[in-house]
Amino acid sequence: MQDPEDSLSAEDSDKDRYLITYADLITLLLGLFIILYAISKVDSNKYAKMVTAIGNTFGRSGQVLEKGGKFKSDLPAHPSGLKENLNRLVNQYNYSDHITLEENERGITIHILDDVLFQSGNADLSTGSKLVLSRLAVILKKLPNDFRIEGHTDDVPINSASFPSNWHLSVARALNTAYYLVNTEGLLPEKVSIVGNSEYKPIASNETVEGRASNRRVDIVIIKK
Repeated sequence: MQDPEDSLSAEDSDKDRYLITYADLITLLLGLFIILYAISKVDSNKYAKMVTAIGNTFGRSGQVLEKGGKFKSDLPAHPSGLKENLNRLVNQYNYSDHITLEENERGITIHILDDVLFQSGNADLSTGSKLVLSRLAVILKKLPNDFRIEGHTDDVPINSASFPSNWHLSVARALNTAYYLVNTEGLLPEKVSIVGNSEYKPIASNETVEGRASNRRVDIVIIKK
């Protein structure tokens, strides 16, 4: 025969079992409120990094969470993928004789020879050069990076009414390139800076015709983040 005290103890245990579920629910709610509070206090940069990390974990590498919980795609996962895309564009449009890529500690530099962009001694973009920049901008304007547009010349002096020196010419070419990319192609102006280097940062010898042609260029530097 069952002891009455054992029966009462079992009944009390059944009645108190809901407290365990209730305690678990309270713990979960507390955790949720802590997470919400932490998110409300985090700055936007930390939030973006957190979301990107979560996205990578769940297979959304290179995507950013926008307002409303939707992912914005098309950001490059890493510089190697970016360089592959740029090389693909160069090969697709047969630009290999006029556009070269260099990757170093600054980031990825797109060297564009001046014969693609400008007439000799001139800083005005031609129709063909605008097409080249438009095709590059399809890739560039999707990037979160900053850009540095650098003008370069060879060491042959120039002294015209428009450009008293190679300094003036290199700055004007960098400026016109940046201005087109910002105002026509939609690069954010706060991400773009310009530099005129004149003849003082050559990538080839100025002793040959080919070397001077390589030095007359505009560089688009995609600054490494």
